[in-house]
Amino acid sequence: MKIADAMTPREEVVTVELPGTRDDVLEYLQERGFSSVPVVKETDAGERYRGLVSREELIEQPDEDQLAMLMDEVPTTTPDEDVETVARLMVAEDTRRVPVLKAEDGDALVGIVTVTDVIRAIARGEADGGTSLEDLVTRDVNTTYGKTPLTVAEREIYYANVPYAVVLDDVGKMDGILTEVDVIEVARVVESEEDTGSSLADQDDEWMWEGIKAVGNRYLPTRDIEIPAEPVENFMTTDLVTVTGRKTAQDAAKLMINNDIEQIPLVSGEHLVGIVRDVNLLEAL
Repeated sequence: MKIADAMTPREEVVTVELPGTRDDVLEYLQERGFSSVPVVKETDAGERYRGLVSREELIEQPDEDQLAMLMDEVPTTTPDEDVETVARLMVAEDTRRVPVLKAEDGDALVGIVTVTDVIRAIARGEADGGTSLEDLVTRDVNTTYGKTPLTVAEREIYYANVPYAVVLDDVGKMDGILTEVDVIEVARVVESEEDTGSSLADQDDEWMWEGIKAVGNRYLPTRDIEIPAEPVENFMTTDLVTVTGRKTAQDAAKLMINNDIEQIPLVSGEHLVGIVRDVNLLEAL
């Protein structure tokens, strides 16, 4: 199967243009649950692809407003490449979206292929989906506690370098799941004015940094990503979809597409034994 048959064509791809701001991207990530958005620029020669802005970059660089400084360099592909080859590229480069550029004009965006596009191909039987989930499951599961503040859980997800956390109840049983999408949906960029003060702090002052950055009595604009500090249980998904090890990659792919999810807990009876992420299904190709 060729990328041209699996990709989302340019006319259906949501993009943001240079010059632009972080708020332009945040709106799309919140409304549509995207992991990243392609950035383009209009030139005398037409539209040109310039990079991707991901939800991770928005959270990690709260003080940066310009899209040009938030863009990631990611691998690209062409319409005539095989889906299996691009799937391996996604796994190797740890990227969820690969821009598709015109072969004869390397800066012209003609579409984008995502992990979800490949999962859809597996679900339809257009790519190999016969591998048992027992061979694909990840046994190391990222977890958090239901009463953990969302601000802390977001940091747990970041440091674990996965886009989710299985939420445990008071007795350690699976109670729900929290994803990066859940966090970005309630995040917002806030601006404020910070009074830096007018005098330098003493060397032993606990708040010496405030003194060091003070120059006269002035206000400095600050930007930040505001995430509610309420408990995770207020934001998690509780209607969980699960699978057993007897299912195949195609079974999991169908569940992911039908339920619009990126990971599924693998259980044995009532016990959580692992997690099957969409990228795990790509590893079988």
